[in-house]
Amino acid sequence: MKRPHPERPSFGEELRMRALGHRRIAGVDEAGRGAWAGPVAAAAVLLSPDDATARALDGVHDSKKLTAAQREILRARIMQTALSWAVGMASSSEIDALGIVPATRLAMVRAIVALRMPADALLIDAVKLPDVALPQKSFNFADSISISVAAASILAKTARDEVMRVLHETHSSYGFAIHKGYGTALHRRALTAYGPSPHHRFSFRPLRELALSA
Repeated sequence: MKRPHPERPSFGEELRMRALGHRRIAGVDEAGRGAWAGPVAAAAVLLSPDDATARALDGVHDSKKLTAAQREILRARIMQTALSWAVGMASSSEIDALGIVPATRLAMVRAIVALRMPADALLIDAVKLPDVALPQKSFNFADSISISVAAASILAKTARDEVMRVLHETHSSYGFAIHKGYGTALHRRALTAYGPSPHHRFSFRPLRELALSA
């Protein structure tokens, strides 16, 4: 039976962890896991789970449910409101060397380690971090359930989008600023016309198929 989604994320999961004695609970999420190019990004966000924070972050939700303009507005609010936040990334070459799941974990660990105020527990969207010696709860759709994880999803997405816009400046033929490295028809046409860039994920099937057909 599928877990019902609330209309908006709340601090319910954070408060349940506080009842277990944890006080600094970071939400963790990633962006860019399925893209064909660019890094995978992750963010960790530590919030105070109270009514004032909930009001300040009204509108925070799974980044995929927001427009780019909404994400940018909420990004600023999250950075101003959070007790601590950080972003970590794993490059396309690290993805090729490690695989996408280990690289995603690496990006998450980098974000967690970079927090100025260290977390003592984690809420994570879908991914488990066995090498992190902190109490953690990983569950599907966490970015639609937990405000902390939703905030992390926004910071990860906006940080990665920024990287892809920068890559577009030197590799404009691929349209990175438009599709952010995902497998759109535009991206596929560019790959067929120009071949891959150094920022593509050569271990991903579309790139392997391109190499085989060359």
